[in-house]
Amino acid sequence: MEYVINREEIDARAALIVDILTEKKWTISFAESCTAGLAAAHLVDIPSASNVFNSSFVTYSNEAKEKYLGVSAETIAEKGVVSEEVAVQMAVGTARANGAQVGVGITGIAGPTGGTETKPVGMVCFGFTIAGRTMSATKQFGEIGRDAVRIASVEYVYSFLATMLPRLTGMKFEI
Repeated sequence: MEYVINREEIDARAALIVDILTEKKWTISFAESCTAGLAAAHLVDIPSASNVFNSSFVTYSNEAKEKYLGVSAETIAEKGVVSEEVAVQMAVGTARANGAQVGVGITGIAGPTGGTETKPVGMVCFGFTIAGRTMSATKQFGEIGRDAVRIASVEYVYSFLATMLPRLTGMKFEI
């Protein structure tokens, strides 16, 4: 099954996010595992992204998550690396490391292997920090293929941010 990203929609959401962050004079940083930089790449497709983005992390191993993002080894041991708790620590860690007001953490099992009964292939956990407020979510995209899980994850991140940033900032923007 081929999963195709809706470029127009994700570009519109990314542009909205850049506009809001620019207006607020905020920056954003990503900590990505299963998406391997895809979320950050979509942001920099927007020409003015340099106003709100300076760096992010791709932390595929547990050790990298601990070293660069400050993810707790205890949390990984207790909750698993694919958990909302780890995703939130990734988001907070990348925001702190980069002086950003918005941080995004993404960790999951893109497949085709690595899934378990409780954490199947296609499960992705998301963490967000926006001006000190943390939020998290878990999505089960199913066994739609490795690339499709990664793309669906990025679409979710941009949909979430395009919804939550206007709400949390009180700013009125439209896609």
